Amino acid sequence: MTVPFYVPPEQLTKDRAEFARKGIARGRPIVVIEYSDGVLLMGENPSGSLHKTSEIYDKVAFAGVGRFNEFEMLRVAGIRYADLKGYSYEREDVTAKGLANAYAQTLGQIFTHEMKPYEIEVMIAEIGATAGDTKIYRIQFDGTLRDIRRFGAMGGMEEELAEHLERALTELPDLPRAVRLAADTIEEVVETTIAAEDWEAAVLDRNLGRRKFRRLTADEIAAARS
Repeated sequence: MTVPFYVPPEQLTKDRAEFARKGIARGRPIVVIEYSDGVLLMGENPSGSLHKTSEIYDKVAFAGVGRFNEFEMLRVAGIRYADLKGYSYEREDVTAKGLANAYAQTLGQIFTHEMKPYEIEVMIAEIGATAGDTKIYRIQFDGTLRDIRRFGAMGGMEEELAEHLERALTELPDLPRAVRLAADTIEEVVETTIAAEDWEAAVLDRNLGRRKFRRLTADEIAAARS
C-alpha cells in the first residue's frame, strides 16, 4: 500500500505564501493616495482595455495587482455583491468595509483549501462627504485585511514605495500633486521612465455626482506632471 506523502501544515502554508508573493512581485505596482477631494489609484498599465482599477459602486473603487484573471473574478463578484445589496436594502448600505470583508473571506478560503493560492492583492477605497470619511482597505492573498491611512502601495517593491510616500506626504495634496507624487514615486523605485499613455489612473472624487469614480486621461496625467 502506498504511504501518502506528508507535509507539515506550517511548511505547506509557508510554501503557498512564498509562491503567492513571488507571483505578485512580478506585477507592476499600484499606488493609492488620499488627496484633498478624494482618492487617487494609479499604476503603470500599457493595456488600454485590461484595467487594474475599476468602479465597484457609487463611492467605492477597486484596484488589483497580480494575475489579471484572478483579480478580475473578484472584481466582477464584488460588483454583483454591491448591486444585490444596494437593490435589496439601500445604496448607502454598500460599503468598502463590507466588500473588503467578503474578499478577505474568499481569499482566506482559497489560500487554506485550494491547491494553488491566488497570486493577487487588492485594495478597496470608499469616500464620503469629508476627508475623515475616507476608507481604504488592503486585502492580501491569504485573506489578511488591513486598514490603510493616507496612502498605500502593493505589487512589486511595495515597501520601498511606501517609504518614499511616507517621506513625501506631509499633508493632503491636491489632485495634480497627488498624480505627480504617485508617478514620480513609481518611476524612481522601479528605475524607469513611463510615458503618459502607459499610466492607468482613476479617482474617487467627492465633487462629482452620485457616482464618484472617473478615469484620468493621458492628457490630464501629462498636464499634472508638467
